[in-house]
Parts: sequence; C-alpha cells; structure tokens
Amino acid sequence: MKIVAHIAVPACLAFVVVAAPPAAAQTADTSFFLTSNGIGNGGNLGGLAGADNHCQTLAQAAGFGAPKTWRAYLSTQAADGKAAENARDRIGKGPWKNVKGVVVAKDVADLHSAGNNLTKQTALSEKGEVVNGAGDTPNRHDVLTGSQADGTAFAAGEDRTCKNWTSSTQGAAMLGHFDRKGLRDDEPSKSWNTSHPSRGPDGGCSQADLKSTGGDGLLYCFAAN
Repeated sequence: MKIVAHIAVPACLAFVVVAAPPAAAQTADTSFFLTSNGIGNGGNLGGLAGADNHCQTLAQAAGFGAPKTWRAYLSTQAADGKAAENARDRIGKGPWKNVKGVVVAKDVADLHSAGNNLTKQTALSEKGEVVNGAGDTPNRHDVLTGSQADGTAFAAGEDRTCKNWTSSTQGAAMLGHFDRKGLRDDEPSKSWNTSHPSRGPDGGCSQADLKSTGGDGLLYCFAAN
C-alpha cells in the first residue's frame, strides 16, 4: 500500500508566488515625470545643476535613474558674461513617456505645440501619482520653468528665473500650469510652461511666495538620453 503524504504549504509562501513584479520593471521606459515635491527652498534650486540633481535623485529612488541622464525643464537668462540656456535644448530629442508608458510628446517640436499630450492626467509624478491641480487642496499646479512658450529663455533684464535659480527672496520665475487650467479661459492660463511669473510678499522667489499662487516649487523632469 502506498502512503500519500499531504504537505501543508504555509500561507506566506502562497503570497510570495503571486506577488506583483517590482515597480521598477514596470517603469523602465519612463522618460518624463513631474516631481512629487520641490527642493523646498523656493526659486533657489542650486542653479541648473541642483535642479538636475533633484530630478536624477527622484528618478533613482523610483527605480529608473541611471543609466539615464535626467534634466530639469528650466531656462536661464544671460548674466555675468554667461549666455542664456534654453530649456528645450536641455532635454534630449524624445519621445517622452510617463510612468504609465503614455507618450506626452513625440519630440521637441511636438512638446511645444498645441497638440502635446501633457495634462493633469498624464503629468504624473515619479511615483505614478496625479498631482494636485486647480480645484484641489492644496493647489500645486504652478511648475518652475523660466521659459517662453517655445521653450527658449527670456532676454536679459527682467528676472524670470529667480536669478538663474539661485534666489529664494528677490526676483521672479516664470511658471507653467501642468493641469492646463487657470483663473481665466485664456492661453496663459492653459500654458504648461509659460502661464505667469511668481510673486509675493517675500520678493517673489521664496517657498511661501510659490505656494501663495498655487505652487510648490515643482519641476518637469525629462530623460535627455
């Protein structure tokens, strides 16, 4: 007579078998995200290098950092003998996909056209989350860009970059609305990269100033390679 042994499988092992694949495997193709948080020092990002590092650090923590080179969508203005830098020239060629694999723009021209696919539903954070926009509490739809509608820098003179991302007091930064909504139904209100300059009692570039108009010092991050 054969004796058949019945071996009980611990419940914890069953959970191991059906566990979902790691998030990194699902987001390996990610090449665009809206930061879930800002650096926290208003318009002082530590210059372009500090902003790029913030993008790289968040991407790394989310599982899709290296070997990609992540850049913040920011322009700088000509100052102190240094030429201006255009946001559109810093971010690679595209196409760019969010964490869910949705293409937000095919290339630089598409990104700066009326037909891009950048909306509240597609401008997801590195965590794959929808960020608060107009109508939410708190509203965080202002994104630092320092850029004109075509992704180029503003002329030297009137500050639109919080002194090239080194000031948390005086100055102003051009902001975009990632949710494409504003106080009015006009083009600036709907612009993702050039809606209105920052302003506020601290001078325009403090964290409190950015929050006062519906922002949090958030950045657009693009994989440049």
